[in-house]
Amino acid sequence: MTRTRFDIPDRDVLQARQKLVLDHFHDEVVHAWDDVLSTFPHPHYELVPTMTVHDGDSAVRGYYHETRVAFPDQDHEIIELRHSADAVIVEFWLLGTHRGPLGRIPPTGGRFRVRMTAYFLFDEDERLICERVYFDTLSMLRQLLKALDFKNPRDLLKLAKAVKGLASMTREPDPRLLSTTVPADLRG
Repeated sequence: MTRTRFDIPDRDVLQARQKLVLDHFHDEVVHAWDDVLSTFPHPHYELVPTMTVHDGDSAVRGYYHETRVAFPDQDHEIIELRHSADAVIVEFWLLGTHRGPLGRIPPTGGRFRVRMTAYFLFDEDERLICERVYFDTLSMLRQLLKALDFKNPRDLLKLAKAVKGLASMTREPDPRLLSTTVPADLRG
């Protein structure tokens, strides 16, 4: 029998999913990338605010590298964890200090604490197939730039480089995040 959006798995399945997600979070914080990647049969991240997809081992490792160069102390505080028919949904605070370049944005030394939601999606065989993340990029950028002293010429130069770097990071949205369809059972 095929599972529908209304069929919540039994307690053992939900507990196994939750353990996998909590292990995934823990291993990201301690930079145990092989362990994080082993939670997926095929690593796949979707970052909705930036409309980017990191698909496959190499792309996901690149994403981890880029974000941990920028925020080597990146951590999280879980607010709530919820279960659905095909996902574990985690609300959390992501926090860190901007110590290295984020793309072309130079480090500001600023700390951020941004509320996020991640959907850990599972297939019918209970394999983690995607981590889809939602967050407010403007809140993060505002906190990072707040660390600059706008009266200091050196920080003004850093601000100009940050704005230029941010402008250069704009890219076309990944079509996989644009090509969405209404599920058949919701079409009216």
